[in-house]
Amino acid sequence: MDKYRALELFIATVDRGSFAAAARQFATDPSTVSKAIKRLESQLGLRLFQRSTRELRLTPVGSQYADTVRCLISQLSDCEDELKIDNESPGGLLRVNLPVSYGRLYMLPIICEFQQQYSNIQLDISFDDAHVDMISQSIDVSVRSGRLNDSRLVAQRLSPIDFVICAAPEYVKKITLPLTENDFPLHRWIRFRFKQTGKLLPIFSSALLYNGEAASGDKGSQDVIVDDGEAMAQCCAAGLGLTQLPHFIARSWVESGKLVTVSKAYRSEDQDVFIIYPQREFLPVRTRRFVDYIKDRLTRMGETPSQTWANKIFSSGN
Repeated sequence: MDKYRALELFIATVDRGSFAAAARQFATDPSTVSKAIKRLESQLGLRLFQRSTRELRLTPVGSQYADTVRCLISQLSDCEDELKIDNESPGGLLRVNLPVSYGRLYMLPIICEFQQQYSNIQLDISFDDAHVDMISQSIDVSVRSGRLNDSRLVAQRLSPIDFVICAAPEYVKKITLPLTENDFPLHRWIRFRFKQTGKLLPIFSSALLYNGEAASGDKGSQDVIVDDGEAMAQCCAAGLGLTQLPHFIARSWVESGKLVTVSKAYRSEDQDVFIIYPQREFLPVRTRRFVDYIKDRLTRMGETPSQTWANKIFSSGN
């Protein structure tokens, strides 16, 4: 900053012809300007001005240096103006990272609406169920479930996650309802395996976490294992067994009648959906507009930081 200020004082002196005039432009005193230019000459090892009691005249070296400095200051000013306009207008590139199922089922329809309204915003959307390093990968906005541990990020809760046990309509005709936790081992399940860890997601309930131990003691040998959330719903709709789906996957299947809920929803205390963006004092307008649009649209869908659509049908299992 000292070097930049010295360059500004140098150009002001060149343009106005004296230390006193340059000082008035920057609301300082002539001695401050004189000392700044002396330090600049000392750093360069060059004399920029010929000084006398009557006038201040640029040396040939000073004239060449002034041309370069003037160009640099002008370029920097233009760049700053462009950046301010870019930051303060709803346009430019917005990189968004989404989880696969939630992103496709919930986010994409909303994002398509957003793009129609804000056509000047260029969207770069990636899908990944793994937690990405937003800072190193230059991600502007991400949607994730779980807990936030990175203090460099801001997280706003979009909704909890309610888990719903479902079955195909034909399957329901063969079983006794309501289904209780004691009935779990009597059924085949379509289970979810995490690609990153290879672990199975347990079946959540109000009383226990069922991990697949069948009544015979055979640990889940009849279960169908998949690593895609939407595939769970498809297998369940085909009558292969019961499955427990997060509310955002279950919604369209239940509303269309392809799946039937057979137990009350369960809400996990450590499973929420967040919209996340890097912590910045001057958040770009495009990021703010995107975050606000997503939150508003989800609210109109019945999804808030404290409830999901499933709350309107089921009592919580907690």
